[in-house]
Amino acid sequence: MNPVDGKEGPPDVCIIELGGTIGDIESMPFIEALGQFSYRVGPGNFCLVHVSLVPVLNVVGEQKTKPTQHSVRGLRGLGLVPNILACRSTEPLEENVKAKLSQFCHVPISNIINLHDVSNIWHIPLLLRDQRAHEAILKVLDLQFVGKVPRQPKLVEWTERASKFDKLKATVKIAMVGKYTGLSDSYLSVLKALLHASVAMGRKLVVEWVPSCDLEACAAKETPEAHKKAWKLLKGADGILVPGGFGDRGVQGKILAAKYARENNVPYLGICLGMQIAVIDFARSVMKLPGANSTEFDPDTTSPCVIFMPEGSKTHMGATMRLGSRRTYFNVTTCKSAKLYGNARFVDERHRHRYEVNPEMVPEFEKAGLSFVGKDESGTRMEIIELPNHKFFVGAQFHPEFKSRPGKPSPLFVGLIAASSGQLETLLQPSPIIVNPKPVPKPINGTVGPKKTMYPNGHAKKPLDSLVYFANGNVIHT
Repeated sequence: MNPVDGKEGPPDVCIIELGGTIGDIESMPFIEALGQFSYRVGPGNFCLVHVSLVPVLNVVGEQKTKPTQHSVRGLRGLGLVPNILACRSTEPLEENVKAKLSQFCHVPISNIINLHDVSNIWHIPLLLRDQRAHEAILKVLDLQFVGKVPRQPKLVEWTERASKFDKLKATVKIAMVGKYTGLSDSYLSVLKALLHASVAMGRKLVVEWVPSCDLEACAAKETPEAHKKAWKLLKGADGILVPGGFGDRGVQGKILAAKYARENNVPYLGICLGMQIAVIDFARSVMKLPGANSTEFDPDTTSPCVIFMPEGSKTHMGATMRLGSRRTYFNVTTCKSAKLYGNARFVDERHRHRYEVNPEMVPEFEKAGLSFVGKDESGTRMEIIELPNHKFFVGAQFHPEFKSRPGKPSPLFVGLIAASSGQLETLLQPSPIIVNPKPVPKPINGTVGPKKTMYPNGHAKKPLDSLVYFANGNVIHT
């Protein structure tokens, strides 16, 4: 019932994704719940889109429909009947394959949507539009018309963005320093945020994965080749990003990465732990506190730069994190971060952490030159750090990647890409303000009537009874 697009009133359609594979025991309770839900709300209020794989045997070269047939049969056996099939494949589906799927899965050919490989993932909505997937969904939910005007997807801006993505030539190279670099999905949100920002700044993103463990001094003896390669990648990057994480493995390598960026004026963005290790490096290198550390890694440190949250509990498992959207106030309005956020007085960003900068050491840090430009409403939690004389050295305790979108990239990620591609100064220049007054609506009979809210679904008992649901069959990751 709660809108998530910033508009007032309850939404017309709720979209739910159930991942995994049909038949897996983990998803059984959710399958049963959705089966009961579909029966309760009735026809016209529930649309099931089943995602499945249509593989090709390289030897034969034939598109095989059996995986989809079996997953649909399994889905039916669990009480759910798919209205639409979304078929993943490397190449466009042949017409005879669609006809076969329609016959054996009992789904109209017009409701069989093909999601084949494309040059970039932003072409997928255009692919769905070209196959009239929106019409199939709206027909199932009886939402085809509003005031007798056909609904058409508004994808002009999206089409331009997808086309722009394909035409990017100039590259920007970002070194991602972490300990899970062997599995890129571990940093998927960060990767997407980098992609959104790089396209917005007209650059083709190149991510160099740098295992933080390989940057450490011990790696020079144990794995000299990996050590040499890691440092070569780091030094060859246009910008450095250290994402969030937990545990002490690879932390020293991350600290070295932050130190390299600070000393060599290389653009740097630290997120959550990435901000904390930047603070630790500053304490060790600039403030000459060699024992500086986080109590997460060294509980007995003599210079605890980062400490466990005062209200947290170390004995109770679960619910010990500072989670969700929190407000950050800018106390330095001329800083780069505030300018990137459009000179806002405050921002709301999402958090996920247990440790934070020690507020008792903040005066010492600021005296040494580290600026805490963003704090919470109490002024005791440090949210954003900056080095004023650096090209771009920013750390955020929150996770800005969580709110990044293709059409609205995260400001801090835009700042990193802009600084790494030599566009930051231009980006931070104040743009001229052009005032275009909106026309005043003409009164009817002397008054301007209130805008009426229209609920297009005649079947719905409640505004949220219309639901589009995606249940994955055989899943492929690209």
